[in-house]
Amino acid sequence: MKIVVACDKYKGSLSAVEVCNIIKSAIVDADKRMEVAIKPMADGGEGTVETMVESLGGKMVAVPVRGPLGKEVMAQYGIIGDGTAVIEMSSASGIALMEKSSLNPMETTTYGTGQLIDNALQKGCSRIIIGIGGSATNDGGMGMAQALGVKFYSRKGQQLGFGGKQLIQIERIDMSGLNPKIRETVIEVACDVDNPLTGPQGAAYIYAPQKGATPEMVKELDQGLKKMARAVKKDIGMDIDQVKGAGAAGGLGAGLAAFLGAILKPGTDIIMEAIGLRQSLEGASLVITGEGAMDRQTFFGKSAYGVARTAREAGVPVITINGSVLTSRKEVESGKASLFDGNFSIINRPMDLAQAIKDSRELVYDAATELIEFFLSIYNYKKNST
Repeated sequence: MKIVVACDKYKGSLSAVEVCNIIKSAIVDADKRMEVAIKPMADGGEGTVETMVESLGGKMVAVPVRGPLGKEVMAQYGIIGDGTAVIEMSSASGIALMEKSSLNPMETTTYGTGQLIDNALQKGCSRIIIGIGGSATNDGGMGMAQALGVKFYSRKGQQLGFGGKQLIQIERIDMSGLNPKIRETVIEVACDVDNPLTGPQGAAYIYAPQKGATPEMVKELDQGLKKMARAVKKDIGMDIDQVKGAGAAGGLGAGLAAFLGAILKPGTDIIMEAIGLRQSLEGASLVITGEGAMDRQTFFGKSAYGVARTAREAGVPVITINGSVLTSRKEVESGKASLFDGNFSIINRPMDLAQAIKDSRELVYDAATELIEFFLSIYNYKKNST
């Protein structure tokens, strides 16, 4: 029997690779004849680089870059064996790099993210996967593009600087200085929100307030993104305003698509393709997935839902083993909940979070052991009764 284990991390406790290996150990200890394929998962957000590098045998690269407010920070990205770079924009331009009192999307820039992309190009990477969650920015990817040679000009012909406050002045975009290696590179953006660039559901109105924007700033940033969109349409010939995902990471989704020709895709789909999940399902009898906390968000783009959807398409049953299960089948649409054949928590007695984290390895192992032994008993019963 073949079982595929494709779990995400338990945030603050276990990495995706650790969760998958613990479950594999439990399965093999229950029956050493079992074939277990582990496919550690991520959704393009925090932990994606670590997961892919660790599971696919890559390496980490450290690069000094311009942080969100211009101060140098040491950012990291990963390179995996086939010449693919995996970047988390939050490593260079993330909100976690800033003090809460310093948050200001009028000033913050994605320039450092562009520097990471440039470094990956210098190292010969021909494919780049970019996760764009956790940004501190609302510059439409302007800074990222500037780091790669794109120039932005005002009505008076002045070259513009950095930060969201510059957007409102954009009149012309000069793409002639763009790093030529971009045209030879496949760039995929792990994007798990579908917000447009501007308007009431756009980058500024939905996300800028949590990055320090006042109501007045929000209005100006939205107008600035509209200004950028008009310039992109005029000078590049692309209409980016209402593209799904364009508003992700303060409009970085739009900027990556417009300036670099990137493809915006659900993060889970990109990761599943990169690790070969679909191919691993051939001949499988069961898929085990899960995450730190299964809740309503799971059913809207998280990795466990993506794994379940793919497994169901292949006709393979799916169960989840999670740190906690904070939802019930009644709380989600039946069509989505029915992708899972069972959702289980590792918590087997009353305990606080600190205790659960401390005992996480033992709890995961025990839960996996109970479930696999139950699964095998049912499987063998059905096999013997036919």
